[in-house]
Amino acid sequence: MLEDERRPDGTVERALTVFLAGSECPFTCSFCDLWQFTIDGPTPPGALTRQLGTVLSAHSGPSPDRLKLYNASNFFDRRAVPPEDVEGMTTLAAPFAAVTVESHANTVGAVTLDFARRLRGRLEVAVGLETIEPVAVAHLNKRLALARFDMAARLLTEHGIALRVFVLLGAPHVRASEAVAWTVRTAEYAVARGAAVVSIIPVRGGNGEMERLAAMGAFVAPTLLQLEESLDRCLQFTGTVVTADLWDAARLPACTQCRAARIERLQRLNVTGRAEPRIFCPACDTA
Repeated sequence: MLEDERRPDGTVERALTVFLAGSECPFTCSFCDLWQFTIDGPTPPGALTRQLGTVLSAHSGPSPDRLKLYNASNFFDRRAVPPEDVEGMTTLAAPFAAVTVESHANTVGAVTLDFARRLRGRLEVAVGLETIEPVAVAHLNKRLALARFDMAARLLTEHGIALRVFVLLGAPHVRASEAVAWTVRTAEYAVARGAAVVSIIPVRGGNGEMERLAAMGAFVAPTLLQLEESLDRCLQFTGTVVTADLWDAARLPACTQCRAARIERLQRLNVTGRAEPRIFCPACDTA
């Protein structure tokens, strides 16, 4: 996937995201559906390097600025990313000025620093903070204490490694009426700990667990209007880029007459970071 991404210094990068298939993440967070894109058992040595090499060889045109390697697991878990692939992917990533990988905060450590030293470009690590709402934190099955997130964030920033943070909108066990407020508070928490980029991700149904929680009254799917409001309120933050994750945004509950215009507006905000008037829609009478 090729896309333009704004950085904290105001520049806009061209980013190539490569989705790699490998071992499933061991943390089994209740809201996650990425296990559908993983395999049973450890990642076979060499598999990730072959996948990345296939994608890069098929890419034509100028080399993008940033390479994002998303493996639906933890890049610094050697069950998911064997040592052989670390060396191979480092070589393949040499033409890129920056590389982004994803990891649970619990797996950020010495192996992260070693990977950063191997890279020719600058490393960025994407970490899921999700929410700081205390009831939700206790029920997400993420096994992440805020103190451990803080430690990982501090380690990264002290070593010149950029921090990207994933924040949920509509996390299970957060009241729908408080969803936007907790999303904004969580984004603010990430900003205070040095996040260069914060991505607001609306929680999706479809993994089975979200449907079970919805039946219990513990999960209400977030709406497109809530995503708009969350991003609008986060544009006030300085020194950090906050964006709305628009993957499957067309599936979010929304007015059919203004849905497309609202998604287009969010796409613009993601790239420019400049506030602009909200969409007015006679059908749903919002502005």
